[in-house]
Amino acid sequence: MAKEAFTDEQRAEIRQAIQTAELNTSGEIKVHIENNCKGDSLDRAAFVFEQLKMHKTELRNGVLFYLALKDRQFAILGDSGINEKVPKGFWDDISEMMMEHFKKGEFTKGMAKGVQEAGLQLKAHFPYQQDDINELSDDISFGK
Repeated sequence: MAKEAFTDEQRAEIRQAIQTAELNTSGEIKVHIENNCKGDSLDRAAFVFEQLKMHKTELRNGVLFYLALKDRQFAILGDSGINEKVPKGFWDDISEMMMEHFKKGEFTKGMAKGVQEAGLQLKAHFPYQQDDINELSDDISFGK
């Protein structure tokens, strides 16, 4: 299982990155990791996004970081509220930076840095609000 590919410390590092990123933005960030992805990673990310009910956030500002370890596939998927506000190619620099780490087998580091950068970038469009409610769990979700 994908969960076993990460130590407790590595899972905690990614969770901490999510919590830190969410201090900058009202956006909701989720990480989902599984071993295999049949087909297109963006299509699979969209399926997982719906399964995790990420489209139910008030501002439609959820972001999913999806990684299929064994198939070496990855996608970042933002909800419609984000995609309406950010420029085309918004996720490209973050994806490229993460891929550099993934190519070296640095999955925890790549994911943590990508999540933190997403929080900083989203701050301009979705600044953190004093009354912000954490609408999605910060825990990593794992597939098979």
